[in-house]
Amino acid sequence: MIRIVLVDDHALVREGVSRLLEAQPDMRVVGSFGEGEAAIRFAAQEEPDVAIVDIAMPCASGIDVARRLREASPDTQLLVLSMYSNPEYIRQALLAGVLGYVAKESAGPVLVRAVRAVQAGRRYLDASLGDAALHRYLESPERRDPLGLLSAREREVLRHMVEGRTIAETAQRLGLSPKSVETYRSRLMTKLDIEDLPALVKFAIRYGITTV
Repeated sequence: MIRIVLVDDHALVREGVSRLLEAQPDMRVVGSFGEGEAAIRFAAQEEPDVAIVDIAMPCASGIDVARRLREASPDTQLLVLSMYSNPEYIRQALLAGVLGYVAKESAGPVLVRAVRAVQAGRRYLDASLGDAALHRYLESPERRDPLGLLSAREREVLRHMVEGRTIAETAQRLGLSPKSVETYRSRLMTKLDIEDLPALVKFAIRYGITTV
């Protein structure tokens, strides 16, 4: 039995996907979440076989959620189900450890095949997405992910920064002191060799930290 977790902020999407998967004799949805934090905690405890994640969510990038799911439950295979078909998003998902990427506009059988493929450890890219992202990923000499330079907390601070929140707002949301937020901000900009906010916003959009 393939045990599956769904992470998507749209309840109707989760309900539809759940019905599709539960209709399969070898699949069971064991968790359904509208945001990443609860899903990550659940995965760390239950270690599901597959996590299906959306990219665009209100509180965190799905790519970042996928990366953290990988850290919390290394044996859980990751599959993105998204309305975004941007090759760079797909490449970043692959760099984050995602094995499969399916467009939301695809037919149900495509998602079912993708779940079975990634559970077996095979990569699955929806044919409608084309080969550009995979080629860019495979041709990258080191397949180096700049976000790998950042800690989980630094990535959180980065996301709040590029979404326009002040240091005080970020500190409140993350339960940190303003001074700590300033330290994280300075540290992440140094690691990324980025000196101003506009360049940081472009970087965050390119690497899937935010879809703003």
